Amino acid sequence: MFVMELTYTAPVERVEPLLEAHVAWLDGLYEEGVFIASGRKKPRDGGIILAVGDDRAGIEKIAATDPFVVGAVCTYRITEFIATKTAPELAPYRQQPAV
Repeated sequence: MFVMELTYTAPVERVEPLLEAHVAWLDGLYEEGVFIASGRKKPRDGGIILAVGDDRAGIEKIAATDPFVVGAVCTYRITEFIATKTAPELAPYRQQPAV
């Protein structure tokens, strides 16, 4: 599992025109089952996405296609973690740590 933290590198006024395309990009990845949660940070200086994937390189490629990245208004910090405990609804995403 991955935490994708995006941070705006441009004023929100430059982010807003790309928002509709960004939301469409999110929607597509929700439909593919890659994203399981997302939202704006508070204060509004970026956002957070929880993603599932096989490897970091694949998630990095996905992040590079975000209209916010293509439009040069944000950067991503990607953190991989092993979801050993989850809410019951997220049980399909539980992982076992490598021994």
